[in-house]
Amino acid sequence: ACVKNQYDGYVAIDDIKINGALTLGENTADLGGLKLSHLAMMTAMAGAADAAKYKYTPSQQFFYGYAQSWCSKYRDEHARMRAQTDPHSPPRWRVNGPLSNLAAFKDAFQCKDDAPMVRPAANRCEVW
Repeated sequence: ACVKNQYDGYVAIDDIKINGALTLGENTADLGGLKLSHLAMMTAMAGAADAAKYKYTPSQQFFYGYAQSWCSKYRDEHARMRAQTDPHSPPRWRVNGPLSNLAAFKDAFQCKDDAPMVRPAANRCEVW
């Protein structure tokens, strides 16, 4: 219910909200997949060469890469149609939705508890 309720509150376009029940499977997969793939990367990198020479930490690079993979632009008519029929959330929410639940994201960017990209602890969704 947590993931469904989270996405029910997001606006897809204009006054059309995401249908959290319709998109639940993909939203859950995004959240769990990000959590597990980030953990896998960090485990694989344990003991690897020092990352201090790079501008961004490995975790920051991971989350930037994920976000960039969802860059897109739709015409309003297409976005409206997709919001009502597509079992996938709009790209913006495929990024901001799951990342706002992840402690690893919060830690990677040293976000404060009240930052816009951090859901309040009582409202964070947890899977797997």
